[in-house]
Amino acid sequence: MKKVIAVIAVLVIVTGIIALLFYNKSKMEKMSKVDFATSIPVTVANVSSEKLEDYVTSVGTLIPNKEVIVGSEISGRLTGVYFDIGDRVGAGKTMAKVDDELRKYTLDNAAANFEKAKKDLERYEELFKQNSVTEAQLDAIRLAYKTTESAYSSAEKQYRDTWIRTSLSGIVTEKKVEKGTIVSPGTPVATVVDISSVKARINVPESDAFKLHIGDMAEVTTDVYPGETFTGKIININAKGDEAHTFPVEILIKNNGRNLLKAGMFVKASFRTAEKSESLVIPRACLVGSSKNPKVYVVENGIAKLRDITLGIQVGDKLEVLSGLNEKDILVLDGQVNLKDNDPVTIVKQGADENNLKK
Repeated sequence: MKKVIAVIAVLVIVTGIIALLFYNKSKMEKMSKVDFATSIPVTVANVSSEKLEDYVTSVGTLIPNKEVIVGSEISGRLTGVYFDIGDRVGAGKTMAKVDDELRKYTLDNAAANFEKAKKDLERYEELFKQNSVTEAQLDAIRLAYKTTESAYSSAEKQYRDTWIRTSLSGIVTEKKVEKGTIVSPGTPVATVVDISSVKARINVPESDAFKLHIGDMAEVTTDVYPGETFTGKIININAKGDEAHTFPVEILIKNNGRNLLKAGMFVKASFRTAEKSESLVIPRACLVGSSKNPKVYVVENGIAKLRDITLGIQVGDKLEVLSGLNEKDILVLDGQVNLKDNDPVTIVKQGADENNLKK
């Protein structure tokens, strides 16, 4: 009997110990779940003070500052072509020659007729003073003089136009004819471009276009010359935007002669539109909601407080804060997706720069 009582006592004690262990385990799991559910892990960053410079940056293509298509003004066969692609030519340079044989005969004949009409007019004016001819006779001679003068001027221009010349100094980029080619008025002979200066043509969004002004300076770079910066000046801002709400802008850049910029190159242009005094700055990643209704979570004593803020300019991944925050406020940088106002949080990681935003 005593043995039975002893066994029962041992079983009761063992059962009690097991029950106590299960109770403690359940209690600890419950506490752990409550802590996990009520404290959200977040990464944070500090508000910093920084002097911002607002830049507008856009990409575009270089075009010649000036470009002309040299063409013929008369019809005929080319008896000579005096250029090749890549030649550097000066204004007035003869590019080609049209057969001038018939035009030379016409000019000589017109010159002789004009010279005769000139002498006839001089003689008739003298006779008119002596009352030897009538005024009607003198008027007829004057008309003949003007007619031959006009014919002479026309023949002289036709003969002069047999020399096809460029009006622009620059580099030949296209050759459209060869010796023996039959040309007509308007037939293109060559293309000449002036790249002593070039223009960068870019499209700027409407939000930035109104920050720019004619005469503003720009920094221009190209992958062709890494590490080198060219200086340009805005010479035109188109008054009409396109369907994408961008406005064409032209920047004039003087070629430095060392590293030659050429038409067709891709470039990146940057404009400094504003320089501000010290401002409060936060990372763009801290923002909750849209830029029209900006909010951030501020961590205060382990609690995330949703706060309205007013934004200024954006420079890269940095936002200027005009109101709503103080320097050294701690903001939630990552983890906002699971947050609500007044939720408890646990800081698991500081932002990339422990005390300030990276400048």
